Amino acid sequence: MNDYRIESDLIGELKVPVNAYYGVQTQRAIDNFKISNDHLSDHPEFIKAFAFVKKAAAQTNFELGLLDEIINKNITTACDEIIAGKMHEEFPTDMIQGGAGTSMNMNANEVIANRALELMGHQKGEYQFCSPNDHVNLSQSTNDAYPTAIRIALYNLNKTLVERLELLIQSFRKKADDLKDVIKMGRTQLQDAVPMTMGQEFNAFANTLQEEIARLNTNADLFLETNMGATAIGTGLNAHPDYALKCTENLAKISGADVVLASDLVEATPDTGAYVIYSSAMKRMAVKLSKICNDLRLLASGPRAGFYEINLPKMQPGSSIMPGKVNPVIPEVVNQVCFKVIGNDLTVTFAAEAGQLQLNVMEPVLTQSIMESIRFLKNAMDTLREKCIDGITANKEVCLNMVKNSIGIVTALNPYIGYKNSTKIAKEALDTGKSVYDLVLEHELLSKEKLDEILAPENMLNPHAKF
Repeated sequence: MNDYRIESDLIGELKVPVNAYYGVQTQRAIDNFKISNDHLSDHPEFIKAFAFVKKAAAQTNFELGLLDEIINKNITTACDEIIAGKMHEEFPTDMIQGGAGTSMNMNANEVIANRALELMGHQKGEYQFCSPNDHVNLSQSTNDAYPTAIRIALYNLNKTLVERLELLIQSFRKKADDLKDVIKMGRTQLQDAVPMTMGQEFNAFANTLQEEIARLNTNADLFLETNMGATAIGTGLNAHPDYALKCTENLAKISGADVVLASDLVEATPDTGAYVIYSSAMKRMAVKLSKICNDLRLLASGPRAGFYEINLPKMQPGSSIMPGKVNPVIPEVVNQVCFKVIGNDLTVTFAAEAGQLQLNVMEPVLTQSIMESIRFLKNAMDTLREKCIDGITANKEVCLNMVKNSIGIVTALNPYIGYKNSTKIAKEALDTGKSVYDLVLEHELLSKEKLDEILAPENMLNPHAKF
């Protein structure tokens, strides 16, 4: 028996694996686009979104009298199976491809058509009974079905990204509570500033990330505006006059997402503004996350010749030549993920700008970049939380000694001895190595009792009136 079947398209005949649910156009994409080794099959949310779109289209076409009841029923069943997680391995097209997503759209059309044929008692490839183009793709074009699937997928993926972000924020807040009584020096420009608690520092990490939840969700909401029914360029050619609105309503019910129809389908079809602003929100979060990891690496530097204020969990030996060395490998890998997200954002920007006239053909790389960023960020945040933040401990005595020996505490004396005297004390302390405390007493600028009250670390942590 042959292990392939023959299918044909505009280009000609081609062998397709006999058991494959995909067909000739998917096979051409497999042969043509060996680019990223990142395949549609690696993105289950995207595949499910395609099934949502195709199911909504079939249901709408049936309601409008354009699709036979039996074909509609079996297309719907095939879509439901895909939504349930079946046949995802039948989506082997590369995420980066030419053709503005046509290969991915046809991959979905072919898999659904061949599964429907099987359910109807026919052989794969007997498209006269259920066609990828004439039935599954009825009233559609790649140019509305494909971006609609992207938008639903990204909207749902954002939910999982935010969930992981919330878990990381919780981890920082718990660590802030654990370290709320650890007094340390704050720093500006890597120089001693004024005292603070480590709890305040970690709570600031949590709060700066908390801000990103609203940014991500607000921008993800832009994905809910779709161009379903636009067909090729937004004019709706080959679609029933009622199709666009009905299909969008059906899609909302099927997907559970509050999708709405764009007011101008000609404008919406080439528009990639939602991708740009959402990618930018991820970049902003990545910048903050990378800054936090930089801080963690600095605070853990040492152990003898660095800050050594915190201990990061020891994850692996740090050197093949230096015995005893342990590196901050978890913050380091998260830094690198953040660099990748920042780079992906630039790719999205270029891809969005490169659209011409009534279509943006660069949507495949744009989509792959955003989905990769989401996947990388989710993995990085889980790794940071589980293998770093939850296990951090503080070197309390090191932190306290730095406060006691710091020149920075002279700032607290400004309201009592004036800026000029404070500067003089700071300079003398630097020149002589004496402590700020001893020099203030030596120059009889304050009594010992008053000085102790002012420089008590707990009195330097919050706003207060002069004592």
